[in-house]
Amino acid sequence: MSKTIIISNRLPLQLEINNNSINSIPSVGGLATGMKSVHSDSDSIWIGWSGLTEEQLDVKKRVLVTSELKKHQCVGVPLTSSDINGFYYGFSNNTLWPLFHYFMEYTEFDKDHWEIYQKVNQKFADVIIDNLDENDTIWIHDYQLLLLPEMIRKKKPNVTIGFFLHIPFPSYEVFRTIPWREELLTGILGSNLIGFHTYDYERHFLSASQRILGLEINFNNVHINNRIVKIDSFPMGIDYDKFHNAATIHNKKEKKDQTEIKQKIDEHLISGDKAKLILSIDRLDYTKGIANRLRAFEYFLDKYPQFKGKARLVMLAVPSRSNIPQYQLLKNEIDQLVGRINGKFSEVSWTPIWYFYRSMPFENLIDLYTSSEVALLTPIRDGMNLVAKEYVASRVDQKGVLILSEMAGASKEMSEALIINPNNFEEIADTLKFALEMPEEEQIKRNSALQKRLKRYNVEKWANDFMESLKANKTNAKKYEVKRLNPAINQEMINTYNKSLNRILFIDYDGTLAPFEKIPEDAKPTQKIFDILDTLHKHQNTTIVLITGRDKVTFNTWFGHKDYTLITEHGAWLKESNKDWELLESVNNEWFKSIAPVLESFTDRTPGSLIEEKNYSLAWHFRNVDPDLGKLRAMELKTTIQHLIANHNLEILEGDKVLEIKVSGINKGKSACKILIKDNYDFIFAIGDDWTDEYMFKELPEKSYTVKVGLKKTIAKYYVDDTDQVHKLLKYFE
Repeated sequence: MSKTIIISNRLPLQLEINNNSINSIPSVGGLATGMKSVHSDSDSIWIGWSGLTEEQLDVKKRVLVTSELKKHQCVGVPLTSSDINGFYYGFSNNTLWPLFHYFMEYTEFDKDHWEIYQKVNQKFADVIIDNLDENDTIWIHDYQLLLLPEMIRKKKPNVTIGFFLHIPFPSYEVFRTIPWREELLTGILGSNLIGFHTYDYERHFLSASQRILGLEINFNNVHINNRIVKIDSFPMGIDYDKFHNAATIHNKKEKKDQTEIKQKIDEHLISGDKAKLILSIDRLDYTKGIANRLRAFEYFLDKYPQFKGKARLVMLAVPSRSNIPQYQLLKNEIDQLVGRINGKFSEVSWTPIWYFYRSMPFENLIDLYTSSEVALLTPIRDGMNLVAKEYVASRVDQKGVLILSEMAGASKEMSEALIINPNNFEEIADTLKFALEMPEEEQIKRNSALQKRLKRYNVEKWANDFMESLKANKTNAKKYEVKRLNPAINQEMINTYNKSLNRILFIDYDGTLAPFEKIPEDAKPTQKIFDILDTLHKHQNTTIVLITGRDKVTFNTWFGHKDYTLITEHGAWLKESNKDWELLESVNNEWFKSIAPVLESFTDRTPGSLIEEKNYSLAWHFRNVDPDLGKLRAMELKTTIQHLIANHNLEILEGDKVLEIKVSGINKGKSACKILIKDNYDFIFAIGDDWTDEYMFKELPEKSYTVKVGLKKTIAKYYVDDTDQVHKLLKYFE
């Protein structure tokens, strides 16, 4: 029976060693809560680090840990203190975290940390594979495990893998600065489905995949090797009922049952301190913009002195990564800012900032959420920011105002909040004033809409949507598997080939026999290609036809000394064995003088593009052009020359990052049929990678074996992955 395997850096529980026993405490974080419904499945397991290093465990304790984890459907990944230092504190938090949040000044590129990151990802992969059955579904979480999908895919190519990134994915210009950018992208793309919180992050990932790896992108699908990887956004929700119900109970408590914090807040109100509370809750992290928030609050009090004594900032900073230098410096900076601002504005009966540097239990968070009239959340970069959603969910009376940074992923779906730029102190000050003076009717109107949305798209809905999309992607993948040229079909084809009396093989060149090169002239045939073709050509009653869009001169230089049949320029020229070249169609190139200047103009203003002049066609290549610019220029070119080609009976062939203008009516299908009528063939085979080869697949008899190179839209019966697979396939005929 298939199961779901959840993988994250840490398991959803904390282990404590007490003498010779192990105790476990369930985690209450967003991910642990979100995955509860998926993990509650009796066949689900969760794989991750237990929080205890190998140095902390002897043989007996290791057995106890394994047993305790098993009770909670968990499996541990054994990590040493050296692993944690290099993998977690090193590469994950000194390279990926700052760079993905656009803090380039804090980013370190340490080769040793990178190597440990690779090693630890492989450790995760080994544990997963040991627990993996063929039909299982895998869901990997977050930036610590970017290499993991591809590592699993190498060992288990047919397994279904989902990956979700819980932090921002940076723009291409930032991401490309990583020395190991190709490896990271390839690692993530081992997945079937990749999820992000917002479309912005999705768009950045697609751009990086296209620009760095040169992959084909269709809408939100990435074509890599023999697979299509779907990229989509799934904004993570919260356990809405948990916060809303807790706040409802909280409001009904008698004084004797209230927490100490709630009693202290109420005492201030009773004593005449009517200051409205502005809540700020974050992990102590430079991405959260806490220092800027304090400066903005100081600016607010300077600009609007009427709020002195009437507004107070309640700041909770939860300790985080306190052993990393940047975080220590940030802590010192915030301590000094709080001290200076309080010293500057404090009065006998009023202190502008209440500052807490500690973690707080859940019930104290509810105290703060329900007691604060305004929540001020101004991260400089944030993947989502669940605190914003928790605050709104806790406002049972629907009063209160949320001020939220536009840099937080949550801002994309919480438009009823007051959205600000976290670097604009003027805007923050004005928005604070507006929030503190907002009529209750408007507060209720805004929060009512927000609460309906948060209740509907909660964390469980988020998890279920992702899993449903992953299942749908798995179903779609099976449609392609039907057309994949597998060993059984290969054997059937070889048997037919061996029994046949007269065979013909139509073989495309670029992207089929030879991989694409940046400069077309560099794609010369290798000895391996000649060996494969020569072996086939020696078979009795076997005709080898190389059919290409290449020009006659180039192809004659490369293959003219061989006895293969050559068709060039999509069917304009034919050279049969031991014969001279003949022109198959009545064509001319008088039209070059009208079209060539237009192509030259586009080439001049499109860096990386080039013109290939053939005898009777012109090709504009944009393989080496920036992908977005190349697409744009290709569309412009087609529009520009549309009226010209109509006047000269021309047409445009759209190849793989090339536009070719040629005389209408000349194509590979037509020329292939002219070859077929010369003899009676009982085995017909054709293989090609391009849109131009579709003419050939369409015109050949139904009994033909037609094969597309790459997983693309095609009318061919089968497909193979790449040129390496083409070579293996052709060797089967030997």
